[in-house]
Amino acid sequence: MQTKHFFSDPSHLVQTALHSLTVTNPSLAFDPEHKIIFRRPNPQGKRKVAIVSGGGSGHEPAFAGLVGKGLLDASIAGTIFASPSAEQIRKGVMDYIDNEEGVLIIPMNYTGDVLNFGMATEKARAAGIQTEFFAVNDDAGVGKKKGGKVGRRGIAGGILILKIVGALAEEGGSLKQVFDLAQLANENLASVGASLEHVHIPGRPIPEDTVPHDEIEVGMGIHNEPGSHRTKATLPELVKTMLFQILDHNDPDRAFITHNAGDEFVLLINNLGGLSTLELSGITDEVHRQLDNDYQIRPCRVLQGTFLTSLNGLGFSVSLLKVVDTGLGNGKGMLDLLDADAQAVGWSAPIKRETWNERAGSHVEIKKTKLAEEQPSNVKLDPSIIKKVLGSGLKSVIAAEPDVTRYDSIVGDGDCGVGLKRGAEAVLAFLNDPKANIKDDAVTAVNRIVTIVENTMDGTSGAIYAIFLNALAHGLRAQDKGTATPATAQVWAEALKYSREALAKYTPAQPGDRTMIDALVPFCERLTETKDLGKAAKAAEDGSEATKYMHASLGRAVYVGGEEEWVGKIPDPGAYGLSEFFKGLAATVI
Repeated sequence: MQTKHFFSDPSHLVQTALHSLTVTNPSLAFDPEHKIIFRRPNPQGKRKVAIVSGGGSGHEPAFAGLVGKGLLDASIAGTIFASPSAEQIRKGVMDYIDNEEGVLIIPMNYTGDVLNFGMATEKARAAGIQTEFFAVNDDAGVGKKKGGKVGRRGIAGGILILKIVGALAEEGGSLKQVFDLAQLANENLASVGASLEHVHIPGRPIPEDTVPHDEIEVGMGIHNEPGSHRTKATLPELVKTMLFQILDHNDPDRAFITHNAGDEFVLLINNLGGLSTLELSGITDEVHRQLDNDYQIRPCRVLQGTFLTSLNGLGFSVSLLKVVDTGLGNGKGMLDLLDADAQAVGWSAPIKRETWNERAGSHVEIKKTKLAEEQPSNVKLDPSIIKKVLGSGLKSVIAAEPDVTRYDSIVGDGDCGVGLKRGAEAVLAFLNDPKANIKDDAVTAVNRIVTIVENTMDGTSGAIYAIFLNALAHGLRAQDKGTATPATAQVWAEALKYSREALAKYTPAQPGDRTMIDALVPFCERLTETKDLGKAAKAAEDGSEATKYMHASLGRAVYVGGEEEWVGKIPDPGAYGLSEFFKGLAATVI
């Protein structure tokens, strides 16, 4: 693998690469603190739905290089191969773009991106911004069985989706139309990658795992992840395998798209970063030849280039998008939108001369959207009840920490109890602080607690709690009737129902997967049915107890051996900790 680089500091590399976009495209601006590239405001421009994407650095020109007229409105970058934080994304969505016509948040389908972009989605919704979320998933290199609940990864074919929805938004499409089109395009899209070698990240040790000299990794992802298999093959043999994975709709494990005589397709050949243009062109010719000869497919558009990379990955990917009716009328078909002008350096269209002539000054006026906790509601709850009931639940969590830690040391990495305790202690300190000045506004109180949870609880569980609580605040606000509305059990039940539905968008966990969901869902469902907190807490306790006898299908417990030592004995730590919290809540009213 190539281990020589001009940069040894990856953080400095990311900052300079992002800043360069403001040099090559004068319509863009850059916030270096939060690594946000965004379009400069155009006072004469018409309002439109905003399209926001992003992800880890190392995939250039995606995603920041796709910001510009006709494509993205903003992109938020993480460090190399790591998702940006939810706070970075929140600022991008709420402060750096015109969000008054709504926002489509559209990252690739990777756990970190889904959770952090999802958390920002719920924060935007809680702040009153119309927001939709969609995670692009086009990779056919890993079958449905292996992909499981997480689903397909998002790779280079997703760039076609970003281009199409960006063009529709520029044409004045509504948020619903843009969101629906993203889903429609994804349903008709499949991609497969292949690489001769893994990559080396500047400033990091040389990885031990390499692809043998005479082998090819088929289905390799964009973060060095392995694919379906390694093979020894010529280029024609490799292309035959890749097209078979994309187009064999008789394979139940990979029947992502179908093709019939007369179907039109767009072909995208993407350079993973390390191939010469000469070699990539030869690959394009081979793919095009086999599509014609073996499948009678003559693509109506062929795009070749470097769109979404894996640093200097020595490989390529093939994507096929079936052109279907968008239902949007003349001028808004898939090809119309794909052909529409886009002024982004990562797309093939050049930056127009008038864009340079209209170059704005260096100062950018940043719009500050009010945070959710700054927007009062009429959903009322006595502060003394908040302190009493919530405080009891938090104390129960703190007391349960030794057991949660012991359980997690057996079936996980041992940090679940400490994380729960840290978050509970921080919220409890807030409740007991006279300076906190907690009002009778239930929505504001929940939003203030969300901020504490986000700042004190990390990891996957922290992100899940934060998403759930952000959605809970939105669910409560949705019941604001304009006049004082008591936060009854019915109000809480409706808000919890919304929260559960929102959480399901960002994690595939369901009851039976041996996660905290096994306590959360029974609590929400029983409270909705009975409006009785005690019965709901008992349902959560029963759900937690049931996890003792479950085999894990999500989380670290999936990878921990020796199930015979703990099945039937140890509950899921997250479910147990949450059930203890609910028991503490119920103890104040029983």
